[in-house]
Amino acid sequence: MPENTTPPSTRSLRLGVAGPVGTGKSSLIATVCRAMSQELNIGVITNDIYTDEDARFLRSAGVLPAERIRAVETGACPHTAIRDDVTTNLLAVEDLEADFAPLDLVLVESGGDNLTATFSPALVDAQIFVLDVAGGGDVARKGGPGIARADLLVINKIDLAPHVDVDVEQMVADATAAREGGPVLALSRKRQETIDELSTWIRWMVAQHRDGAHTPQDPGPMAPHFHADEEGGYIHSHDEAPGALHQH
Repeated sequence: MPENTTPPSTRSLRLGVAGPVGTGKSSLIATVCRAMSQELNIGVITNDIYTDEDARFLRSAGVLPAERIRAVETGACPHTAIRDDVTTNLLAVEDLEADFAPLDLVLVESGGDNLTATFSPALVDAQIFVLDVAGGGDVARKGGPGIARADLLVINKIDLAPHVDVDVEQMVADATAAREGGPVLALSRKRQETIDELSTWIRWMVAQHRDGAHTPQDPGPMAPHFHADEEGGYIHSHDEAPGALHQH
């Protein structure tokens, strides 16, 4: 598997953004770009299986110059390209860094996945996992590698909480317990104070990276999970040896 061999002082902070479908990963990235593009030099890599829809959404929103937003079409399960074989994503990140050097921050968006999705430390230096209140107030306490091991857990779209009968404070408390005290941020793109909190965390992480004070952590393999198909579905595990065929 490729490794990040470039000294941290000479390349961007590579920050992964993962989470289930519809939790607002693209919206979060757009929010970060709007809030911080005057302060940091930013690039974005999006992941989709067969489309560049997320990249097109971000370009159309005008959050960055279009050429700084690039799409990777994985052609496979979203987590495969961020965890099992990161080659395509890593090359995309390195090309972006070379074309717009020096970049301070590259955001790598995973395709929508489940609660077990995690990034390889060979691809990113830190990772954000995104949930949203519309997914249910009980999701955070279910845990899983994505929730438990990301550097930051974001509970998104909190302005919708009254409409879906979710207690945000309780959801944050459940998430904090599931993360054993790890940082949890309740976010709404409509509430500036929450955007400021997210910006402060990213600013701190960039500084940690520049100082060589942050060591990327391997969040461990994904837990076995279920994939639906025309025959009913199958259990998919990632704990076999690298390169081994999955039994479907």
